[in-house]
Amino acid sequence: MEQSRIRNFSIIAHIDHGKSTLADRLLQNTETVADRDMQAQLLDSMDLEREKGVTIKASAVRMSYTAADGITYQYNLIDTPGHVDFGYEVSRALQGCEGAILVVDATQGIEAQTLANLYMALEQDLELIPVINKIDLPAASPDLVAEEVENLIGIPAEDVIPISAKMGTNITQVLESIAVNVPPPNGDLDAPFRALVFDSHYDTYKGVIAYIRVIDGEINENDWFHIMSNGVEADPIEIGVFEPGMKRGKKLSAGEVGYIATGFKDVRDCRVGDTITLKADKATEPLAGFESAKPMVFAGFYPTNNEDYADLRDALQKLQLNDAALVFEPETSTALSFGFRCGFLGMFHMEIIQERLEREYDLDIIATAPSVRYEVLDRNTEEIVIVQSPAELPDEGTIASISEPWMHVQIFSPEEYYGVLMDLMMKRRGEFVGQEYPAPGRIVFKFDIPLAELIIDFYDKLKSVTRGYASMDYDFAGYRSSDLVKLEVLVNKSPVDALTMIVHSEKAYHRGQKLVTELKKRIPRQMFEVPIQASTGKRVISRANVQALRKDVLAKCYGGDVSRKRKLLEKQKKGKKRMKMIGNVEVPQEAFMAVLQLNED
Repeated sequence: MEQSRIRNFSIIAHIDHGKSTLADRLLQNTETVADRDMQAQLLDSMDLEREKGVTIKASAVRMSYTAADGITYQYNLIDTPGHVDFGYEVSRALQGCEGAILVVDATQGIEAQTLANLYMALEQDLELIPVINKIDLPAASPDLVAEEVENLIGIPAEDVIPISAKMGTNITQVLESIAVNVPPPNGDLDAPFRALVFDSHYDTYKGVIAYIRVIDGEINENDWFHIMSNGVEADPIEIGVFEPGMKRGKKLSAGEVGYIATGFKDVRDCRVGDTITLKADKATEPLAGFESAKPMVFAGFYPTNNEDYADLRDALQKLQLNDAALVFEPETSTALSFGFRCGFLGMFHMEIIQERLEREYDLDIIATAPSVRYEVLDRNTEEIVIVQSPAELPDEGTIASISEPWMHVQIFSPEEYYGVLMDLMMKRRGEFVGQEYPAPGRIVFKFDIPLAELIIDFYDKLKSVTRGYASMDYDFAGYRSSDLVKLEVLVNKSPVDALTMIVHSEKAYHRGQKLVTELKKRIPRQMFEVPIQASTGKRVISRANVQALRKDVLAKCYGGDVSRKRKLLEKQKKGKKRMKMIGNVEVPQEAFMAVLQLNED
């Protein structure tokens, strides 16, 4: 089709503002999907996506629409993930578009991720079509929300389209607006072929399926292609488009959206943001913006039953085929035996992987407390050492400095929660950067905060102190040197590596005390006294003793000289001392789980 009749667009919104429902109505109104095949959240194919109301895996679909001017247009909807953890994938998907539908909930108004995705779209210079959704609800205030949108992006409130994606109200108006307002692609058909990979998934028979937006030139089904970041070349198994299922085709030209079945057995060979060109006629410059997804949060995954270790490894390998951002390596713990150290984009990404392992592969797993990647400067060699697990932290005598990742956080909230939000951020070592008032009664806080403070239970605390009204978005702000120490837990003078953590020196005493108190409740009594200690470096900062079980050795003494009783007690004391030297205390699983679930105050 001519480029002048192609429209590539995305839908951006905060979680649960109706993005997937609007996509369903667009598919129905353009008759891309027959009514009998229609189901709610059609593009969200995973059960987890439907339950959580958030798109986890991006998708694309081609629609054909005949506008009021009689011209038939090709609409390519590039759907994006709906959570802040997948911000890089969202930015690559938006790079493949010329326009974006900005969906705002008529009952909630503009929220943090609305702003984050909006700024991302403006950076890519996309044409925006603002839409107010859920106007059918009794609590809807479409006029007020339209004024918010006008104050934010300058589009007049009367030009904002009020819709109900659920009821199908004004969907035709949205389709017409796409034809009129979204500019067509301007790729060069005669230039060397270049295509942007905005997502991929693994197919058992066809290998890695790369979702592409063709920028320049064209590719035929028999043309060998070349991946520009790693130099990998292959003959495509097939090429085609999404309607919404995969439909094989002969060629893809500039401006179109489709897929290439590469035959690769590893998703890492064809990463999101990569540029594909032809082997015979290579482009000289790749498309801008490519970077490898870097894990930010790390946690240990261990099977509750050691016999499931091989099953857990196989399950992680299968998940990695569809998710190049998941990284893992074998790890051994004295408390939990064999498992894997896994890296994730964020806490939501970790939660999704854990749930998929438990549901799809029927595994019972223990996840250790999440940690972040630290950069440690060695005092002797002056080299930077990357530490992903707290147990790997070198001896404090060799450390010149420890740097931790910081995040730039935007919190969107009603003005009345100003005080409690300030208090929450100060407790979490947050640094105030600035604030904005995008609408009357609404405020945007800007803070810098360590990622380690963000991943524990920050989001839950944020929702509870603001009664669910606040929303947040964050992005990486770089590494900063901090006063950090390794907090170790020793049970019977033996360190429990899986409970080791890196904390700020000011919080070490308080955190150590809570750990020791909780473990004392959970570890069963032995025949000898068991000391539980929390230490930083060589200093013990908190201690509690689990009292020994005692046999009444004086029960058979009905009197007689006191020296006889003392002799029996001394004999018992020696036996307990010997037992303590060779005795081994195991931290039971329920104690371990309780400690991991400890929340910060």
